[in-house]
Amino acid sequence: MPRGPRSPLWLLLLLLLPPPSTSGHGGRARPREGAEEAGSAGSWPAFQGLRERLRAAGALCRRYWALFSCRVWPEGCRQDEEAPARPLGWSLPLLGQQYLDILTTWYCSFQDCCDSGDCRIINNFTGLEADLRVRLHGQHLARELVLTAARGYLELPRPDKALALSFHGWSGTGKNFVARMLAENLYRDGLRSDCVKVFIATLHFPHHKYVDLYQEQLAAQIRKTQEHCHQTLFILDEAEKLHPGLLEALRPHLERQAPENPRAKSLKTIFLFLSNLGGNIINEVVLNLLKAGWSREEIGMEHLEPQLQAEIVESTDSGFGHSCLVKENLIDIFIPFLPLEYRHVRLCARDAFLSQELLYTEEALDEIAKMMVYVPKEEQLFSSQGCKSISQRINYFLP
Repeated sequence: MPRGPRSPLWLLLLLLLPPPSTSGHGGRARPREGAEEAGSAGSWPAFQGLRERLRAAGALCRRYWALFSCRVWPEGCRQDEEAPARPLGWSLPLLGQQYLDILTTWYCSFQDCCDSGDCRIINNFTGLEADLRVRLHGQHLARELVLTAARGYLELPRPDKALALSFHGWSGTGKNFVARMLAENLYRDGLRSDCVKVFIATLHFPHHKYVDLYQEQLAAQIRKTQEHCHQTLFILDEAEKLHPGLLEALRPHLERQAPENPRAKSLKTIFLFLSNLGGNIINEVVLNLLKAGWSREEIGMEHLEPQLQAEIVESTDSGFGHSCLVKENLIDIFIPFLPLEYRHVRLCARDAFLSQELLYTEEALDEIAKMMVYVPKEEQLFSSQGCKSISQRINYFLP
């Protein structure tokens, strides 16, 4: 358990001591006697009393330090340290409790600690629900699955494995957008948090000949992040382009783990795999259902999940479907992102204007939506780029 500088702390803790009683044993004052009785015969009891008080002061200082440590570093706090402090018959005075609160607040003003143990972690599920409902367009399945999975997992007192979610769909349908929403609502600093790490296959692991080095680096980064944060988020973009060796290196972090120390703080880890793999089959199923008269919101996981998983497993241009993560069912949920329609592109354009605090017109939203390419060639139903590049296109309509 980490510890800060201790040298000045004992001085402050001595100030927290209750004032020494002026009475002797049993609460009765010791009567004054003559000088002949207060000589050498009385010096030894006085010395013993001083020694006992110094010993009590040291014990109380250690107790205050234990209580302070439990507040600042709760992951290393023993359960018995939460009991009321009563060293040598002294209880924690109210003034001492107030000083302890002040000291903890002062320390945590520049360190990552708070009552929950880590102020970097906020787990704002209300905010996540609102963001998914208001800012994510055309993805009713992803909205429900992501919120339910994340909240259910993070509210478990002691999960026995990491949560692994795999996002699939065409580019621009919102996979990275939802990953960012998760980071922003689970962590104070969002994607910049020390507890969040993003890996892009072609950027961080570009050369297959260095896969052994990449395996070591990836495993070391995961361990290091988990050592510093009891709740972590790892985002692996372009997952279909990850080398099979890297996917294999993730196996130990996704398998079920037996709890080693029941008193130790439980680690909670979420892995997000973002991939375009399976996008074509998702679009095909959605198109057929819409042409058959279904509304978009009536499409459920039962319509998409079997075909999506089959497409992933049968893919020949990616090792993701043939990896241990898929074959050994280490991925908890495959989440499909549906292709976006004209009306969704308009909403994305509106949000782009609002995010920059710019005025817009309905005509401008239509013009931006019409700039996109729509497929299939006959139906012209789905935006081939989803909402990607929308924020750049509004520049054409600025005064």
